[in-house]
Amino acid sequence: MQPQHKTMTCRYRKDLPILLLVNALIAVLLTLIDERTALIDNLVISNCIGFCIWLCNWALDRITGEAWPRPWRMLISTPLGLLAGFMLAAAFGASNVIAILLDAPSQAWRWVAIAVLISGFASAFFWLLFRAQRDRAELEVQRRHAAEAQQAQTAAQLAMLQAQIEPHFLFNTLANLHSLIARDPALAQTMLEHLNDYLRASLKRTRQSATSLAEELDLVGALLAINQIRLGARLSYQIRVPATLRGAQLPPLLLQPLVENALQHGIEPAITGGVIEIEAEQIGTQLCLRVIDSGLGLNLNAPTKSGIGLANVRDRLMYLYGSQATLSVASNTPCGVVAELRIPFAE
Repeated sequence: MQPQHKTMTCRYRKDLPILLLVNALIAVLLTLIDERTALIDNLVISNCIGFCIWLCNWALDRITGEAWPRPWRMLISTPLGLLAGFMLAAAFGASNVIAILLDAPSQAWRWVAIAVLISGFASAFFWLLFRAQRDRAELEVQRRHAAEAQQAQTAAQLAMLQAQIEPHFLFNTLANLHSLIARDPALAQTMLEHLNDYLRASLKRTRQSATSLAEELDLVGALLAINQIRLGARLSYQIRVPATLRGAQLPPLLLQPLVENALQHGIEPAITGGVIEIEAEQIGTQLCLRVIDSGLGLNLNAPTKSGIGLANVRDRLMYLYGSQATLSVASNTPCGVVAELRIPFAE
């Protein structure tokens, strides 16, 4: 069976309970109109007529599909269903009602006219029901396609934003590595090992939709170790994260831009350098991450205008969490910057 026919058959099956209810109401109405007829006989007739019209509609749908408009199919199936329904009702034992109609031909046309009108109204009801179901199905398909398109667009934008993070410090690192090879080969080898660890972890993160805080700390740890070799005594760092939070889940490459921002706009421009501290805590249902530096501070380094780093983080938070995540930047005491990131906590 073709998918369209399968969908059509399922739709008709779903309407069977409504059809039974409508048939029962018609039988009650016919019994009230003519007290000479029994309810059971009217139930047989109404169900025979109703199901014959239903079967005629189903058959025409299978044969013609969308080639014939549904109103035309209803006009054909209604009289055919009436005729077949009367014949089927007589075969099932409703001959008493038919005999009454034959004995009183002057009243029979009224009864038949009522049956035709009721069948017509019932057919119109089911036509409107089918149309509403079709419109809902089409609307659901459109919504699903729109959601899939939006999801694909968001995924592409996130991949692009993630890819923008990596090159920030690579050129300076390679330049320092080049100078260290002749001056201090052992230290150059150590920096190369840290760089290798960083690149491997960074490339892995760009292909993941989520990672753990422990993996992110490994990544920024390699980043800080490279810069500590490059800056020497001008940089020291501390990572204070409870073991209970290291398994927390977060998007990849979300913490790194905050560390890069502290390095580039806080520590490196400062003559005496400074300290970078990384902290994490759970506050209610949120994971709070802080990158604290003792560099130049907000007045001089203007981190809100520091390029794609912080803007990247804000864009990703908007895509991933909407209003459930925040990034704030404030002055540190006595100097430097505190960048605080809050996202929903997930283990």
